[in-house]
Amino acid sequence: MKRHIAWLTAVTILAGGPTGADTVRHETVRLARGTSGTTLTGQVRGYDSVQYALGVTAGQTLDVQLDGNNSSLYFNVTAAGSSAALYNSSIDGNGASITIPSSGTYLIDVYLMRNAARRNETATYSLPLYVE
Repeated sequence: MKRHIAWLTAVTILAGGPTGADTVRHETVRLARGTSGTTLTGQVRGYDSVQYALGVTAGQTLDVQLDGNNSSLYFNVTAAGSSAALYNSSIDGNGASITIPSSGTYLIDVYLMRNAARRNETATYSLPLYVE
């Protein structure tokens, strides 16, 4: 019995079981002087995601629209240090207009929902965002 368990363990390791190496790419968004917006483009695959950090001021409006080639592609907007999303596009849709409650850095996470991530699907996207 012990040999059988050891053999199964070795086969599982050699077969390349899950590694848990999901990657989050971090990027800082800086708007060009004299502009109020930009369009970000990128790609996510499987459980990997992209996190954009953007500094905004209380009372400003953040407009975000996610356009992608995969129906399981979504984004969340979260205040830095917060555990709860201010906006979750998997619930509220892939377009948001958010009045910023307090000044600071806000994070926009772009990701694939678990159904597509577990199939290791890829999605390319454009993410126009404006701060007014």
